[in-house]
Amino acid sequence: MKSMPNYASPTYFLRIARPLIPISAALTAVLLGVGLYLALFVAPPDYQQGETVKIMYLHVPSAWLAMLIYLVMTSAALGTLVWRHPLADAAQKAAAVLGAGFTLLCLGTGSLWGKPMWGTWWVWDARLTSVLVLFLIYLGLVALWRTIEDPGKAARAAAIFTLVGAVNIPIIKFSVDWWNTLHQPASVFRLGGPAIAPSMLWPLVVMVLAFTFLFLTLYLLAIRNEILRRRLRRMSILAASVQEQGRPSAWEAAYEP
Repeated sequence: MKSMPNYASPTYFLRIARPLIPISAALTAVLLGVGLYLALFVAPPDYQQGETVKIMYLHVPSAWLAMLIYLVMTSAALGTLVWRHPLADAAQKAAAVLGAGFTLLCLGTGSLWGKPMWGTWWVWDARLTSVLVLFLIYLGLVALWRTIEDPGKAARAAAIFTLVGAVNIPIIKFSVDWWNTLHQPASVFRLGGPAIAPSMLWPLVVMVLAFTFLFLTLYLLAIRNEILRRRLRRMSILAASVQEQGRPSAWEAAYEP
């Protein structure tokens, strides 16, 4: 009987990523072009904030991805600790740098948006502080991956660190409800329906989709590169081991007379 394919294997991932990457990249380009056009030329200015409100179309999608990527990393961390799967290790490592980048974009656009509205670049608001903590966690994970040379040990250490840091995600989400903050409560995902006008909501939805497909494209590329890097590392170690034992490597044997 023919065995079922291992859908979580690195080999299978490389096979399905090959066609998915250009498709995801094309969708990213189309959605980003449409979203920027709608945000800049169609969406109206706010009656209080004026044109400054259009920073929202970069800030909100980057904030959404900052939390989504960490949830992806948390799932990968469970895959590392529970199933000890190498693809989970690669997925976890690939997400850390992307998460740090989108979180930095979230903090930067938030500061640009906050300056004209709050009169300052930064306040120790509960939402701002918890997002800053998230950015530091991402940086800590990136440093951890680069400090520990053994991929297996690095994956386990990063997985434990990721699961501990996951407690910060609900703090970010519910900080506006638990504390008196400068941020407004949720205006899109709420029980009573979106509180934002459709003329501003739809450009925001398109930009969120564009950023999500951008992350997907970069994520697939990063996982693919990490798998190939690990395979090259194993081949290098194997070639060095063969040479130490006095036997010619496969490349050397191919050129022997």
